[in-house]
Amino acid sequence: MAETKHSARSLMVVAIATIAALAFAWFAGANTQQWNGYSVFFVCALVSFGVNWIAFIPAAIAQTEKYYDLVGSITYLTIITVACVLAAPLDMRAIVVAAMVAVWSIRLGSFLFKRISEDGHDGRFDKIKINPARFLVAWTLQACWGLFTAAAAIAIIAADSPAPLGVFFWLGAIVWVAGFAIEVVADRQKRAFKKDDANKGKFIQSGLWAWSQHPNYFGEIMLWTGILIIAVPLLSGAGWLVVISPVFVTFLLTKVSGIAMLDKAADKKWGDDPAYQQYRRNTPVLILRPPKV
Repeated sequence: MAETKHSARSLMVVAIATIAALAFAWFAGANTQQWNGYSVFFVCALVSFGVNWIAFIPAAIAQTEKYYDLVGSITYLTIITVACVLAAPLDMRAIVVAAMVAVWSIRLGSFLFKRISEDGHDGRFDKIKINPARFLVAWTLQACWGLFTAAAAIAIIAADSPAPLGVFFWLGAIVWVAGFAIEVVADRQKRAFKKDDANKGKFIQSGLWAWSQHPNYFGEIMLWTGILIIAVPLLSGAGWLVVISPVFVTFLLTKVSGIAMLDKAADKKWGDDPAYQQYRRNTPVLILRPPKV
């Protein structure tokens, strides 16, 4: 009986999340190009759900999360490709932003897939992958994640009235490059740290991780903020809804599946370690700051 209630609640979450995301796409895409009577933005939203729901079927049957993050990257690549095809020909702003999203998604997707292949599993899914309804929630939220996060990029690519490159483009590009570099370096530093047997059972506090407890997430927020800055000259009316892009990423990484979850696990593992307590006290949670000498 309890399991039935949990499944019903999960399906309700799926319905609400889907309706909310499609409504967002409908209004946010009002000023984007049209395809067969629908905005390119709205079509991208449908594609995002389609990719994840199709991938959910074999994953649920096999009760595996192995391809979850990989499908997340495929979601970005697919919706950006669809936007490019339907909005062609593209101007330079759109081409650059499409390349930015593609490079980021391929890099992160391959990194996460390699990590789970080596680790064998992702503990976040241990309890939900055995329940199809709860597992479907995860895949639905990933579709929403892809749509909301890439919202500014879609708005740029599918813009109905392109604008010439200017200060917002170059400022946004600089922010994106800086954020991407921080994320890549932080991920590599942590992976190398964990691979070293001498660090077994220890927590990382070197490299960028001495500047921030979660430098990779800071880089992630930065790069999506950069894309939003690039989009500013193209936004008007309901199009400003795409501001949700870096806001959603920040909320997700700080309150949902990122920092909150990792910190809880770290506190459980090293909470009694004086060195860890000092690290938590002296190191910013997110924003990079040089360590105290």
